[in-house]
Order: sequence, then structure tokens, then C-alpha cells
Amino acid sequence: MSSLLTTAAWFAALGLPAWFFIGPLAAVAAVALLALWRLAGHERQIKRLTTWAGQPGDALPPEASGSWSAAFLALHRRAKKAASQREALREMNDRFRLAIAALPEGVIILDPQRNIEWINPRAEQLLGLDSLRDIGMPVAHLVREPEFIAFLGMLRETDAASPPLLVRPARSGGRTLQVRGAPFSDGRALLLIEDLTQLDRLESVRRDFVANVSHEMRTPLTVVRGFLETAQDDMANASPEEMAHYLATALEHAHRMQRLIEDLLTLSSLETGAPPPEEAVDVAALLAGVKADTLALSAGRHVITLENSAPAILTGNARELHSAFGNLASNAVRYTPEGGQITLAWRKLADGGAAFSVTDSGIGIAAQHVPRLTERFYRVDRGRSRDSGGTGLGLAIVKHVLERHQATLTVESRPGAGSTFTAAFPVRRLG
Repeated sequence: MSSLLTTAAWFAALGLPAWFFIGPLAAVAAVALLALWRLAGHERQIKRLTTWAGQPGDALPPEASGSWSAAFLALHRRAKKAASQREALREMNDRFRLAIAALPEGVIILDPQRNIEWINPRAEQLLGLDSLRDIGMPVAHLVREPEFIAFLGMLRETDAASPPLLVRPARSGGRTLQVRGAPFSDGRALLLIEDLTQLDRLESVRRDFVANVSHEMRTPLTVVRGFLETAQDDMANASPEEMAHYLATALEHAHRMQRLIEDLLTLSSLETGAPPPEEAVDVAALLAGVKADTLALSAGRHVITLENSAPAILTGNARELHSAFGNLASNAVRYTPEGGQITLAWRKLADGGAAFSVTDSGIGIAAQHVPRLTERFYRVDRGRSRDSGGTGLGLAIVKHVLERHQATLTVESRPGAGSTFTAAFPVRRLG
């Protein structure tokens, strides 16, 4: 408004004197010249505005006076505010993408035609996809499992989230995947992919564990029940020798069930319980106890020797270490024929650590069995293991004890040539 008043004042200041002193025609000409001059000024400002508008958003506005100065400043403030909003939106979008990329689940965004619009790195890993190559490709052409294609069809037909799908795609490397989907935003769909391989494996282990425990308990329980029923039915006619045989056999299998339950409790404690307090363990006393137990189990059937040439103190839990060392030694007794040699040794290692080893001259183990020896209830020869009194949990207990002491177990064995089981402890565990 002030600019218009200023312009009108200019026209009046020039036109009225010209009208009185040089005539109407000259006055009109003078006003026209002034209008042209003002118009040219506005044209220059519009050109400067156009040039400025084509520059980066942070460019300073051109210098001007009057209403053009106010217009330039207002436009500059609006441009700065818009640029700030765009930057905030860009940062928010970047944070959103980074958050999705960091999710442990795979995320795939599909367009209305079910082509891949965006995938995060986890989805690439789980489904064997490549964001550079597969963006824009139909997801059904890349994941061809029939149940997955049916899942996509179900997702297209509903506006709600579909029930989760368990699938094992060929290109996922044998993984068990759970896929959940939900439509959103004009026909698009979001797929959330979770790796359940470990849970599936744990469930399989649980089922196997329950089946193995049931099997291991059923046999001795059946024997105990059978002998007790026989003794009860034939008590009047059975001789003292027969009764003694029935009771001895039943007692033997009862002891076997007791050992199994004790080993199960020990293994459960090792897997779920907090590590017990550690102490400075006297290795000589520990080895003496293990040797005494081994001699008692052998009952003179083997030649058992002990070698001790490593540090005298081992930091750890004496009860757990005795259990681990004792299990290794008792296995050697069970699988070494009468008259065989068993050597218990505590030696220093080249890296400064120390190792407890049990070497026997027993039946040995074929190479394909060695990696699975520490699995619960894994037996190389089920019949022989059961007859020898083993529970099938000894090496699983050894494994967990050694893990709690940052130690490792190695096995060297050849069929018919004996075995050596070695538990190696790091130097920080030695006193």
C-alpha cells in the first residue's frame, strides 16, 4: 500500500507542475516517461527474482528497496522454512530406513502388482535376494514355493493381516522361515520374515530328548517290574538263589535309572544354572580322586597309570572338574577290554596352558562318530553302551563343564587302536 502511495505521489509531483507550466500534452508525456521508468525497474526486479529462484535454496536474496525488499525477504524466509522441513523429512526417512535395515527380521515392501519395491538386508540374506538385481521383480518369480504363492494370493484377497506361514524356501539354505503379511497404502503389502530355524531345531532336540529319556527309562523299569512280578508270583516255589538273582538284577537296573536321573539333573544344572563359585583347585588331589574312582570301576581289569607334569593349581569348581575328568576316565574303562592300558595325564601345553588327557587301548571310534560324541544320548554302539552301564550323557556333561571353564575337548581315535580324549585349559586358568 505504501508503495502505491509513493508512486502516486511521484506522478502527482511531476504531472501537476508540468500541467501548469508546459501544458497538458507535456504533462502526459512526462508522466508516461515516469511510468516507463518505474515499469523498467519492476522488470529488473522480476528478472532478479527469477534468477534468484533458480539458485540453491540457501542463496541470499538480491538487494532491493521498497516493497521488493520486503517481498524478497518474505520469500527467502519461506524458502528457508521449506528447506528445513524437507531436510527434517529426509532425515526422518533415512532414520526409518536405517531402523528397518537394522531389524533382525526381514522386511519386503511389495507394490500392488506384488513386485518387490524395497527389501532390507536381512530379507536379502534370508531369501537369497539381491536389492540391486531384484527390485521391481515379481516376488513369486524369486520365491517359487507353492505355499508362498498361495499366501500371496490370500494376502491380495483381504484387507487384514494374513495368518503366518511357515516355509522352507529352496534358496534360503535350509532355513525354516515364518512369513507374515499385511496390506497397506493403495494395494501395497508388507512382508515380515523371521528366521525360526534355531527354534525349530530346539523343538526337534526337545522331542528327541523326551523320546530318548523315555526309551532309556523304559528298559530298566520294564526289567525291574518284570523281575519283581516274577518274584512275587513264584515266591513260594523260588529257591533262595533264584530270589537273589531276581533282586540283584532288579537292583542293578534301579541303580541304572538312578544314575540316569542324576546325570539328567547334573546336565540340567549345567545348562541352566549359574556358574558355581570358583576356587584354586589342587590338581594333585583332584587327579588322585579321579584315579581312585577309575581303579574302583575297573576292579583290577585294566592297567591304570597317572602322569602329572603341569602346574599344581587350576582355577575352577572342583566338583564340576571331578565330574568331567571322571566321566572321561570311566568311558575309557567301559570301552577298553580287560587287560588294556589306560593313562591319565596332566601335561603343560606349548601355549602355556595345560591339558588333562585320558588315553586308552580300547576299541576306538570311527571318524564319522567323533563330531557327535558330545550330543545327549548319542551312542556309537547302543547295545554295548547300555550294557556297560553308561547313561549316554557323560560326554554332554563333560562338554558343558569345559565350556564353563573356557576349556576345549578334542578327540583322537581309530577303530581298534584306542582313543585319546583331551581337555585343554587356557593359561589364565592356571595357578
